[in-house]
Amino acid sequence: MEEKGVLCHLTSLPEQSLSAAVTFLGWLKDNGYTSWQMLPLTPPDKHGSPYASPTAFAAWPELMSVAEKAPMKDDDYWLDDWALYAAIKEAHNQQPWYEWPSTLRDREPEALDRYRQSAALHLAQQQSFQGAWNQLTAVAKASGVSLVGDVPMFVAHDSADVWAHRELFQLDDDGMPVHVAGVPPDYFSEGGQKWGTVLYNWEAHEKDGWRWWKERMKRMLRLFDVVRIDHFRGLHSNWAVPVEDTDARSGFWQDGPGDELLNAILPEMEDPGSILAEDLGIIPDEVIELRRRFGIPGMAVLHFGFDGQEMNPHHPLSIAPDQVVYTGTHDNNTTLGWWKALDVETKQRVQEHLRKGEAPSEGLIRMALESGGCGVMIPLQDVLGLDASSRMNTPGTFDGNWNWRFGWQDLLAVKNEPPRTI
Repeated sequence: MEEKGVLCHLTSLPEQSLSAAVTFLGWLKDNGYTSWQMLPLTPPDKHGSPYASPTAFAAWPELMSVAEKAPMKDDDYWLDDWALYAAIKEAHNQQPWYEWPSTLRDREPEALDRYRQSAALHLAQQQSFQGAWNQLTAVAKASGVSLVGDVPMFVAHDSADVWAHRELFQLDDDGMPVHVAGVPPDYFSEGGQKWGTVLYNWEAHEKDGWRWWKERMKRMLRLFDVVRIDHFRGLHSNWAVPVEDTDARSGFWQDGPGDELLNAILPEMEDPGSILAEDLGIIPDEVIELRRRFGIPGMAVLHFGFDGQEMNPHHPLSIAPDQVVYTGTHDNNTTLGWWKALDVETKQRVQEHLRKGEAPSEGLIRMALESGGCGVMIPLQDVLGLDASSRMNTPGTFDGNWNWRFGWQDLLAVKNEPPRTI
C-alpha cells in the first residue's frame, strides 16, 4: 500500500482549533499514517451535516482558530457572493434567500450595495480561515501527511451558489425546485434517501463553459492534496425525487454530463490524478468505466464485502488496484458496532478471514492493509476500536449525527507502531 490514512472530521477533534489539528497531525506522523481525510470544510446545515451546505466554496470559520488574514486572489468567483449572502441572511433572521424581499432575492445591485459593509466581516472570516489553513497545510507537508478533502455532489437550495447562479440549477420561474436529489433504495435505506439538495441544469453549465465546476475544483485543490468527489455517480446520472414526496422511492434517473464535465475540469488542475471517486451504492458498470477512462480511483468498503456474492468488489480478496480500501466510512457503523449487529451467516463469513484471537476492528484493518488496493483509509473510530455509540452518521436520519469527538487520552491507548502490511 502506498497510502495509509485516517478518516476523521475536524469537528471530531477535542478542540476545534489550529493547535488541535497540528497535534493530531503529529500523532498521525508518529504512528506511520501518510494521509488524513476529513469531511467537507463548508458550513453544515441545521442538522449538522456538511453535505447539504449553504455554500460549495466557503469554509466554516468555526473549524479553525482565528489567524492572520491571508490574501484570496484566486477566489473572486465566489467570495463576494458568499459574503453578501451570509450578511443578508444574518440581517433577515436566517430566512432562506427565496423568502427575502424581491430586490435582494433577485440581486438588484442597489439593494445589494446596502449590505457591503456588513459583508466585509464575512469576507474577513474567510481570509482568517485561509491564513490558519495555510499554516496547517505547511505543517502537514513538513510531516509528510497529505490532506484529503471531500466535495459533495450537490448543494442546498438555500445556498449562496443557487442564489447567485439560479440559471445553473433546476428551478421553476419562482426559483423553487420541482425535483430534488437523492438515491433509490439500497443497503443504507429501504426507502432510499431524499437529500433535498437541488439538481443541476447541466445544459446551462455547458453553455457557461463549466466555469462553476472548474472554479469549485480548483478551490478544493488549493485546500487539499486529494479531493474525494462524494456521489461520483451524479456525473453519470442523478436520482430526481419529486419535491413533495416523503421518501425517494418514486424518483427517476436523469442523465449527467459524464465525460464532458471531466474533460472540462481535469485539464484545469495541476495534478489531475488527485481525484478520488466515491462510487458506492447502486453503481452501473458505466460509472466504473467512466472513472477508469480518466484514471480516477474508486472506493471499496469492507463492511459491504461479506454478503456471500462471488466477485463482490468490496470483499478483501476482490479489491482492484484502482480502489482505496476503507473498513467503513462516516456513513457506516463503526466496525465493532457493525460486527455486533451482523446476522449469524455474515458473521461466520467474516470469521473465516479473522485470525485466532483477532478483534473485528483489528482484523478488518489488517485485511484492508493486505488487500490489493492503491491505498487504505481507516475511520479513527476503528483505529480506537470503538462501538456503535461513536458512529458519525446514520444516512436518512437527522437526530444524533455528526456529534462524535475523541479525547486526547483515547489516542494514548493506540499502539505506537506504524500500520503495516502483514
